[in-house]
Amino acid sequence: MCLPVLLCVLLCLSAAPGPVSGAGADKSCTDLRQFYTGKGFTLVEVPQTEISGEHLRMCPQGPTCCTSTMEENLAGLSTRETEGLIREAGRSLQSAFNALHRSFDTYFTELHGRSERSLQEVLSPLGPLYSQNTRLYGDLYTDLRQYYRGSALNLDETLTEFWSRLLERTFKISAPTDVTLSDDYLECVAKQQETLRPFSDVPRDMKAKLIRAFVTARSFIQGLIVSGEVVRKVSQVHLSPECTKALMKLVYCPHCRGTASIKPCSSYCSNVMKGCLANQADLDPEWQNLIDSMIQVASSFSTEPSLDVVLSSIPARIYEAVHFLQENLDKFTEKVYQTCGTPGELGTGSPSLPEQRKKSGSLTASEYKPSPTAGLRLEMQVSDLSSKLREMRQYWIQLPLALCSKLAAGGASQDKCWNGITKARYLPEVMGDGLANQINNPEVELDITKPDMTIRQQIMQLKIMSNRLKNALEGNDVDFQDASDDISGSGSGMCYGGQCHRNRGFDYSPDTTRARGAATFQTRLCGRLLLLPLASLLLQR
Repeated sequence: MCLPVLLCVLLCLSAAPGPVSGAGADKSCTDLRQFYTGKGFTLVEVPQTEISGEHLRMCPQGPTCCTSTMEENLAGLSTRETEGLIREAGRSLQSAFNALHRSFDTYFTELHGRSERSLQEVLSPLGPLYSQNTRLYGDLYTDLRQYYRGSALNLDETLTEFWSRLLERTFKISAPTDVTLSDDYLECVAKQQETLRPFSDVPRDMKAKLIRAFVTARSFIQGLIVSGEVVRKVSQVHLSPECTKALMKLVYCPHCRGTASIKPCSSYCSNVMKGCLANQADLDPEWQNLIDSMIQVASSFSTEPSLDVVLSSIPARIYEAVHFLQENLDKFTEKVYQTCGTPGELGTGSPSLPEQRKKSGSLTASEYKPSPTAGLRLEMQVSDLSSKLREMRQYWIQLPLALCSKLAAGGASQDKCWNGITKARYLPEVMGDGLANQINNPEVELDITKPDMTIRQQIMQLKIMSNRLKNALEGNDVDFQDASDDISGSGSGMCYGGQCHRNRGFDYSPDTTRARGAATFQTRLCGRLLLLPLASLLLQR
């Protein structure tokens, strides 16, 4: 009876982790102990010398300084650190989008403001037709501003209403002083706008150009916001348990083996990161499509008639239209009387408008084109926007490479690097980008039939925004109300003056808290520099 019991005891003792016999029995774990405590863990149960590694589940089994608990702790740490690096890269990209947003928004609102401030200078020669209609002109600019900010205004209807009201007021002011025009009569006058064209072709031409300018500007701003929100949401997606195992093996298993100085092989690191970020890489086609659409929209700002010309010439176009009506008022009045009837016997009293008409002279929009410096500023704006957007095109497929850029060994060390098992060349081929290409990834086990649903939702948002931008290029109004609640309730903090227009689904001001540490808009944002925080944080390991 004693012999079987003794054999069992001996077997148990041989299976238990303990000091490694032979030449390596005294190999110290001092370096790992210092490293482990430096990561915030305690030295409880941490061995003084190497132990046998049969208990390891993620690292290669063999002589090791890591217990099972240490392996689990370091695996969790590798995941948290990598997720932190991904979020840091995302915040850098968000800051870049916020910088683009601020730059264009500042340019556009300044352009809009200068145009509004020039109203008095341009329209004052119209006399009472300006002084008695200042609120009408001001309301037009307010409506345009609100539309740009995301209001539910129908721009086509807004502009049509403006010209109808202007026609009513012009006709009323131009009428003899002893003639009273009822509201019904003035409504009849306004209805003659399409058939009699009292303002010539100015309303139609101005409407087409303004709608195109404001639709593209609004959709461009929204594209920047949606892009930043997609980055924020995707950067918060947690890594899978399979990725955790692969990251532990890549990053911290060399420490457990006592070979912390050996860097991972670059191809090995690429396969781990491409497997961990496979779902994120699937954003790439629609991401590039959205960036290209935004570049197209940005380029359209300088296409004739350019954005600055359209906005700056609003007062002159209004003057041109009113002056045309003044010059042809008698003919127009005669036709109105034929259609709407004579409002009453015309007396001898008459306003001072005919005299004012002689003084006002002829004016066209060409006399109020923006200065050459304004055109130069627009060119610089478009150039900066386009170049910086191009640098963001391949973000999702460059992210794994950026994570490995400082973590992995250089090209000359590919025979003396950590390949996941030992110090040797990594032989498997590097996988492609995206979930479908990971079917044979030797480092990360993935079910390619089960994509991450959060990322799939963001891919759909990219598609929706790309379609809106393409519609905007055609001058088609964009209805942002169709956006999903997923974005509208995102809490991005993009609001103006502390007010967020949640009912419209989108907020239009960049998050100044997140963007506070962003570089200025003039700073070159190259794709690699954008991801440098990843490399520097990895080096701290």
